[in-house]
Amino acid sequence: MKTSFHSLSLLLIFLLASCGGPQRQASTTDTVTDDYGRTVVVPAQPQRVVSLSPAVTEIMFALGADDLLVGRTDFCEYPDEASQIPSIGGISNLNIEKILSLKPDLVISGSMVGKKATDQMDQMGTPMVCVIEKPNFEALYDNIEAIGRLVGKEHEADSLVESLKWKVERLLADTSLSALNSQLSSCYYVVGFGPSGNFTAGGNTFINDIIRMAGGRNIAEGMEGWSYSLEALMKEDPDYIIVRREDSAAFVDMKPYNRLSAVKNGHVIGIVSGTLDLQVPRNIDAVLYLRQRMRE
Repeated sequence: MKTSFHSLSLLLIFLLASCGGPQRQASTTDTVTDDYGRTVVVPAQPQRVVSLSPAVTEIMFALGADDLLVGRTDFCEYPDEASQIPSIGGISNLNIEKILSLKPDLVISGSMVGKKATDQMDQMGTPMVCVIEKPNFEALYDNIEAIGRLVGKEHEADSLVESLKWKVERLLADTSLSALNSQLSSCYYVVGFGPSGNFTAGGNTFINDIIRMAGGRNIAEGMEGWSYSLEALMKEDPDYIIVRREDSAAFVDMKPYNRLSAVKNGHVIGIVSGTLDLQVPRNIDAVLYLRQRMRE
């Protein structure tokens, strides 16, 4: 009996499929190495993501991946729309049960999540990838691209990075900034102050890079870590004080900070929280704002 052409076609399709031909399905998982050196198997196209970092949350919104977010922390306050996403609480003491109740297929954390919590999530079988803040400003681009790959927004990440690089190039090409750099204004960034101690960003931080890009000189650029002595601050007596806007009134009214020249001269710059203390696209806004204020 002759075999029909239709039967031969079906046989060929079957053989191709069984041999791993065009019918082979794409892998549903990827393997990544996170910033803690951990090897993590993650979904290729996550659908339910919990962010344990304000920076991660902000970057996901910037990439248009906010529709994937099913959970965030109390500190994930930007943009305003983030408040509509269920919160799992704080960061230092993660509520693992709350995170798991959201049924995420991917959790992305940042610098504030310790190894203990990371190990706990691993034991629960939920993939958790750590994307931490890094010392230099340019690492912002790497973090954006890393998050873009994790959430299936590679093209959007590339576009955002190119846009940010273009803005930075224009900033650094500003001839008026070159003139400003010949007479750098000394600056001190207030991370913490008062009886509990004085804390600031040293030279090995992206915050130091932002201050320099704005035309300032960080008086703490020669130190590592975050603790700074009150005696050194009073002795250096910087031209400008940079402080989170919500902390500025308390700082200028507190002794002995009210004796600093920057306070007396009205050179205390209150900056929007998150623009300088998180490694996010708004860092460009911080550069522009600081530069404007230091030119007044």
